[in-house]
Amino acid sequence: MHLVANPHRRSGQLAPSAPYPSTDAARVSALLGQCPKSEETPLADAAGLAPVSAFWIKDERPRMGLGSFKALGAAYVIARKAVEVDSHPDTTTLSGRTYVTASAGNHGLSVAAGARIFGAKAVVYIAETVPESFANRLRDQGADVVRQGADYAASMQAAQLAAEANGWTLLSDSSWEGYTALPYILMEGYLQMAFEAVRQCPQVPTHVFLQAGVGGLAGAVAAYLRKAWGDAIQIIVVEPDAAPALQASIVAGECVFADGPDSVMGRLDCKEPSLIALNGLARDADSFLTLTDDEVNAQLPALAAAGFATTASGGAGIAAAMREDVRDALGIGPDARVLCILSEVAD
Repeated sequence: MHLVANPHRRSGQLAPSAPYPSTDAARVSALLGQCPKSEETPLADAAGLAPVSAFWIKDERPRMGLGSFKALGAAYVIARKAVEVDSHPDTTTLSGRTYVTASAGNHGLSVAAGARIFGAKAVVYIAETVPESFANRLRDQGADVVRQGADYAASMQAAQLAAEANGWTLLSDSSWEGYTALPYILMEGYLQMAFEAVRQCPQVPTHVFLQAGVGGLAGAVAAYLRKAWGDAIQIIVVEPDAAPALQASIVAGECVFADGPDSVMGRLDCKEPSLIALNGLARDADSFLTLTDDEVNAQLPALAAAGFATTASGGAGIAAAMREDVRDALGIGPDARVLCILSEVAD
């Protein structure tokens, strides 16, 4: 465990070329209200997982039948484009368009599902290490799957080159210099989680734990919760110690590449942060915490036994809140009220 207090809280925009995250949750809700598969996900009472006054888990496993919060991201971007083209879109509205991305997890499923619903084509690049079972899930959603590259970074480079060569739309869940417009909209989709949680929580939490890879989920949710609850909450960002991209950038005061070994928290194993997320979290997060694979894995059996089976990636924030050493370091006592997000189904 390594904990860093955020020296940029309330002030920092560490990537001047990128915006802060959107907080326009009303626009997201209005669009999702037109989707027949869109239903509110539950806020579960997880009392017993830690000796605190309240422990709430926002359970994203049922989200739109895709098993992950990512259903709110790329599919939302594609739906926004469909409504721009036709106020009453159908399965042919985006015919002739192709969205391309790289994915090591649920983002690719969201791209594929959104494209299929509105008649576009989806091409998803995956690395050589991605299981064939995931490739088949992408194909089931109608995507063309291309294996290229030894790791995610290599497959993303291949996706970028394919977009440029073919005139396709690159739809990444990260943002970097010169590429912020679509990731900004994608992160806006994630606001639905926070919007629901604010309405569902019977009391304002004292502490919120948000796991992060490139930081899209954490950045979007933190921005909205600050808007709703102000300084009443402490926000803690949790990353693998093998990929402390946000923590390292916060320490450096600028976006940095944080190299390290592979982590079992594969969906969080991101070595470079999204610039939009970095700006938001530099402003909104109180602390940045890294955990080892073993520290997270040790909590997963208890999570599963309580009915919250997930992956190390999906449960990293919850695992942090469950650890006594983490609670002691953050001053979390028996009167605390903790909110976490369970972001994906178990493999």
